[in-house]
Amino acid sequence: MSRLWRSLLAAALLLGLVSLPRPAAAAEGDILARLKAVPGLTVVSEVPVAAPHRFFILTFRQYVDHNNPSLGTFEQRFTLLHRDTARPMVLHTSGYNVTTRAFRSEPTQLLAGNQISVEQRYFTPSIPANADWSKLNIWQAATDHHRIVSALRKIYTAKWVSTGASKGGMTSVYHRRYYPNDVDGTVAYVAPNDVVADSDAAYDRFFANVGTPECRAALDAVQVEALHRRATLEPRLEEWAAANGRTFTTVSGPDRGYEYMVNSAQWGFWQYGGLSLCAKVPATTASDDDLLSWLDDWGGLDSTTDQGLAPFTPYYYQAGTQLGYPLIQLDHLKSQQKYRFQDTPRNMVPADIPMWFQPWVMLEIDQWVQFKGSRLLFVYGQNDPWGAEPFKLGPGSKDSLSYVAQGANHGANIAKLTAEETATATAALRRWAGYTPPATLAGEHIPSLDDWDPTMDRTLNPVR
Repeated sequence: MSRLWRSLLAAALLLGLVSLPRPAAAAEGDILARLKAVPGLTVVSEVPVAAPHRFFILTFRQYVDHNNPSLGTFEQRFTLLHRDTARPMVLHTSGYNVTTRAFRSEPTQLLAGNQISVEQRYFTPSIPANADWSKLNIWQAATDHHRIVSALRKIYTAKWVSTGASKGGMTSVYHRRYYPNDVDGTVAYVAPNDVVADSDAAYDRFFANVGTPECRAALDAVQVEALHRRATLEPRLEEWAAANGRTFTTVSGPDRGYEYMVNSAQWGFWQYGGLSLCAKVPATTASDDDLLSWLDDWGGLDSTTDQGLAPFTPYYYQAGTQLGYPLIQLDHLKSQQKYRFQDTPRNMVPADIPMWFQPWVMLEIDQWVQFKGSRLLFVYGQNDPWGAEPFKLGPGSKDSLSYVAQGANHGANIAKLTAEETATATAALRRWAGYTPPATLAGEHIPSLDDWDPTMDRTLNPVR
């Protein structure tokens, strides 16, 4: 290169008239700087995670009422597991509190993609000051997600898919109904669909048939025995509560709290356990210690205390106003129950929070799924009580799939389907996302990100 040419090139570079090629990572720009430039977004912290990922805890300023911005704002917490802006983005709707532990949902693993996991509004700390609970509904929450998607789409320009499990799976469907073009597909795991809230016979049929006759009989018997020993065991619950600073104001006393816990134990057994644990169900001759320990495992001593209920107040509020709630017969306990059919959402929420049920909301969602839904994938567990009332595809559901993982509980996923079903479901997800990981990433497993499932973490999810 001549001296004159080198001089001209140097001058052009100084003036910004010519740019030299940059490495791909530099061309993408530092993701932290790009996040900080998003209006309304705050980077709270960055936490080291396994390469090639980066993990951020973030907040996004949301309106208390998206129909009336003048009512103020609150900060909604969410996390970002960043990999590459050219990869697909997975919107993980938690439905509850968001965990600040980095993890990859199954779709994120299958796509080797990025992931945001969003805390549901009104779960602490994502709650407005002096909260107006009437602003907690599925449309407001869907609009929260829509605004986050809109803000980040300028950075993550590849295709988006949404996912969630249990109430998080329900949340992903609701978001998709109101904002169908926000994402290119939705994978909803173990998501119940309580279309007619007053009709819960499907759950009774489930408990009449799940597992084996021997296991069902053992579970019925231990629940009956637990209520039969109420005079002995309920004071033990009170002692435990006093020692741990627990109270029972919301449910109107420890006697109700004890009964509600016993009512839920069989549900918890099938939700989080399964057939392999039937042999460990205590006999009716078990000691008080063994019986109370088993009740704690599957019902939860803390499940009906004020302190145990408080983190899930937004869930019970939504269940009692829009989502519906399973109220099962438990005929084998009828003679022992004092408060039959009283373990309802209304009695799990502080009395000073007004509630009224809107029966048309879930019906409208169900109709959308059956007649207008598209690119939806539902996965249920055969032995999970929440699957007793599933979302059902209909004549208008396009390019959509629904599966039941045999023998699976609330942790059902694509990997637990048959080999053929797994292949079909995975292919659909990757087609929707417009991305197939290269052979070098096939079967990629990152233990620190992939070996923990928030759906099965009892601290993040209620029993019922």
